[in-house]
Amino acid sequence: MDTAERLIESAQQLLWERGYVGTSPKAIQQRAGAGQGSMYHHFRGKPDLAEAAMRRSAAQLRAQAEAVLAVGDSATARLGGYLERERDPLRGCRVGRMAMDPDVIASDELRRPVEETFAWLRDRLAEIVAEGVAAGELRAGLDPSDTAAAIAAVVQGGYVLARAAGSREPFDAAVRGAVALLAAARA
Repeated sequence: MDTAERLIESAQQLLWERGYVGTSPKAIQQRAGAGQGSMYHHFRGKPDLAEAAMRRSAAQLRAQAEAVLAVGDSATARLGGYLERERDPLRGCRVGRMAMDPDVIASDELRRPVEETFAWLRDRLAEIVAEGVAAGELRAGLDPSDTAAAIAAVVQGGYVLARAAGSREPFDAAVRGAVALLAAARA
């Protein structure tokens, strides 16, 4: 693995563990086994490297979500599969965590991968809900965009609840509740 890749992977891990504010260039360099000169040879600075790492994390999250959303013989099975996918709620979402960081939110460049990822997720979930409504599986009148936003919020909010409690149970309860609501929305 070349130095640029090691720097991106190290930044990904540190951003997930510590957030943007808590991740120093020195910590990234140490984890990557790279010198300061190497970092600045490949990236203009911490924001540039962080954006590359966040884009990589966002692409990985989209690929994981799509792999789950593509499996199932019904809309509710696909949405349930997404909700019930194996996660580590105490670690949280590597993309969603960035939305809690004031320096990320204050920067259009750093916020963009987060914003784009959640827009993609809501759109993809809404497509599946709309397919379920069109097929008569989900009740007519169920708003796909609102339902997609609620599903995304359950997962992201579940991470927050789990981390706050130091237990995965609040996350699991939120997922069970969302799955029950989807079942209640069947036509």
